[in-house]
Parts: sequence; structure tokens; C-alpha cells
Amino acid sequence: MSDSIASLRDRLVDCALALLEQGESDVSLRAVARAAGVSAMAPYRHFEDKAALMGAVALKGFAMLETDAARADQADNAHEALTAQGLAYVAFARAHPALFRLMFADGAGLALPHGDCRGAYALMARRVAELAPDWAEAGALACWGLVHGLATLALDGRIPANAAGERLAIALLTHALEVATPALTRC
Repeated sequence: MSDSIASLRDRLVDCALALLEQGESDVSLRAVARAAGVSAMAPYRHFEDKAALMGAVALKGFAMLETDAARADQADNAHEALTAQGLAYVAFARAHPALFRLMFADGAGLALPHGDCRGAYALMARRVAELAPDWAEAGALACWGLVHGLATLALDGRIPANAAGERLAIALLTHALEVATPALTRC
């Protein structure tokens, strides 16, 4: 793929993302073409349909989330890094609510490759494995469930923004991973 074709594809994805984040409820290929300054047919050279375009937007969102999680993962201490990752996840959802909802949309017809969506999860799972190697899979699920739940509750207006409370909730779970592992082995 030549640079100009790749850059047009990227520009179309960026325009679709911008429209989505500006509150456009139904991002159409025609609207994206107009925003990108290209013909109405140009998006079809890169995307079969709207679902394919929105899938590409969602993949960009997962890449953005992974970048934020990697930035948060800089602490040497696994507990602090995992807490920072969780806070970054919730902050990402608050900063990009429409994109976050698209990324996890159920039944949206998005054909997303599973592996391309797991970068942030893999970073989290690595830190969980450091804290609770015997319970890494269950611990990762618990951590993801907590941060995704906090993010969703925040976006739905069910909880107010409370950075200190969110930090405490996430730190509580990461601490529990460290101390509960021996007790869980007796279950």
C-alpha cells in the first residue's frame, strides 16, 4: 500500500473518530468523506462498509488505550503500576466516552481481530501475574472487571468523578491480590 493510500485510510479513520467524539450519533461514510475532503466514494476504496470503518476506529481506540496503559505502567512496583494502569483505563473512558462505548459495543457488527484488542489487557495481566502468579487469570479478570465497571458506571453517570476514591478502589484490589493468594490456595 503506498503512503498516500495509507495516509488517506488513516485520515478517514481520524475523521470518523473526530466525528464520533464530537457527538455525531450516526457516523456515515458520506460524512467521513466530507470531513476528509474526498469524494463520497473514496472511503469505499478502503472500507467495505460503515462497520469496517468503525471497526478500524475501534482498533485505533484499543491502540490508544494500550499507549495510555503502557505510559501508566512505568512504576517499578507491580502494585503501583497496576493501580496506575487501572486509573488510566478509567481516565481513557472519561476522555473518549463515545470511542470507549464503540470499542466495547455488543452487536455493533464490528469484526475486530481479538489479538489486536488485547494490548492493554496483556499489560495488566503481566502485572497481575507478578502479584499473584498462582491466580493470574482470575486476578486479571477481577482487575479488568473492576476498572471496566468503574469506567462504565462513570460514563453512565452512576458515580461522580472521584479520583481519590477510584485510586483507593483499584489499590484495594491490587493489594488484595498480593495478600489473598496464600489464603486462596486453601480454598
